[in-house]
Amino acid sequence: MESTGMNTAPASSGATPVPAATAVAVAPMAPAASAEAPDLVTVPTRQGLEAVDIIRRAASLAGGVGPVLHDGSGDTLGFLVPPGTADAWDMPGSACTQTNGRGMRFGDVSPTADDTGWLLPPEAVGPVTDPDVLRAALGEAARLIEAADNCR
Repeated sequence: MESTGMNTAPASSGATPVPAATAVAVAPMAPAASAEAPDLVTVPTRQGLEAVDIIRRAASLAGGVGPVLHDGSGDTLGFLVPPGTADAWDMPGSACTQTNGRGMRFGDVSPTADDTGWLLPPEAVGPVTDPDVLRAALGEAARLIEAADNCR
């Protein structure tokens, strides 16, 4: 079930609204892919990069950060999360969509789409990011961004 609405963050969160339909295009699924494809959490790049740093600094957090995609325009990052995450995802300023296996191919350093690539490829990190860890990191990232923006 894909969402086509828009999740928006409150103005005080510092997060930029991300259209739920914003998806990161990747290569066709390889036959060796898992029977249950991961979901994809899409966030604004600035918040996503902060979240990656937060998760990596706290190495003890549930396996760390999993594969992360970026789009060629530099607007969004996509975190792979366990299947079923989209059913209960409610983080303002982000969107979570089911991939249903579309476009997932692991083992490639870069997808075939010219405008999309891996920030953290699957072979360099864990299989997926824990959604609770990601939710906490995105919240902390939004607070850090808001604090930095208010210091100007």
